[in-house]
Amino acid sequence: MNHKVAFSFADGKTLFFPVGTHEILLDAALRNGIKIPLDCREGVCGTCQGRCESGDYSQDYVDEEALSSLDLQQRKMLSCQTRVKSDATFYFDFDSSLCNAPGPVQVKGTVSAVEKVSASTAILRVQLDQALDFLPGQYARLSVPGTDSWRSYSFANLPGNHLQFLVRLLPDGVMSNYLRERCQVGDELLMEAPLGAFYLRHVTQPLVLVAGGTGLSALLGMLDELAAKGCNQPVHLYYGVRGAEDLCEAARIRAYASKIADFRYTEVLSAPSDDWPGKRGYLTEHFDLAELRGRSADMYLCGPPPMVESVQQWLANQALDGVQLYYEKFTQSNI
Repeated sequence: MNHKVAFSFADGKTLFFPVGTHEILLDAALRNGIKIPLDCREGVCGTCQGRCESGDYSQDYVDEEALSSLDLQQRKMLSCQTRVKSDATFYFDFDSSLCNAPGPVQVKGTVSAVEKVSASTAILRVQLDQALDFLPGQYARLSVPGTDSWRSYSFANLPGNHLQFLVRLLPDGVMSNYLRERCQVGDELLMEAPLGAFYLRHVTQPLVLVAGGTGLSALLGMLDELAAKGCNQPVHLYYGVRGAEDLCEAARIRAYASKIADFRYTEVLSAPSDDWPGKRGYLTEHFDLAELRGRSADMYLCGPPPMVESVQQWLANQALDGVQLYYEKFTQSNI
């Protein structure tokens, strides 16, 4: 039986390949054309080290000078000594170019639907002939039909052959105008994927998910994964937009409560109308300090740069050393 393994690199590229049940990880990578840097192949030099982000594995031998006990606790591993016991994801802190790795795959899909889900957001649904592998949280670059432009959007669902993307509708954006004026079911779309080093890691502690605007897209993919595979840790989603008319996917978000045992949801409006009954202001004003202070947690943050930077500063000001932050800044195109 083969296991599906993903290698993710510092330049945001991810490669998927099969690994046999008793096969050494490095051997499987080389067999699939992924030339991880290596030297001794005996668990001593540490050249082929990475970190297991999700999945089960074992190591035949690791010299204590290659990986310390703390390294092992942090799930660092040597590719030449690792055998996977399940589907797994490994991260390597160097560019994929060092491995002579191929670039992201270009695939063709067709538009299956476009649905406006708020005043400022649409869901673009794309059908592929074959399933596409990616990690929940990653993104694709989509070619805008009829133009030379490309735009990047996070996957808003699980891997497969039916994809979803949340698209911010701009007054005069290239993709926005296409979706409003010319898009037809059956239109062909070219995309480049998967991309990005922002993805859901192995869950061992409480999760705090923070989305600004269409940054929600990446977190919906993560929540779909947690709902499908189960999660025994608390999950708290914070979602910030300007006005109530910008909120989207409310029913989908509420449904996670029936699939994730300890799920909480907080929405915050930065410019609400006077009759808005909920929370207002900025997301950092409504973070639950009790769930963060004095304990470990993983925070996944996706949104525009000012929001990401404000959350980073808030975490530094609160001295929340136990919070491990993973984030994706996206620059929203104005055209």
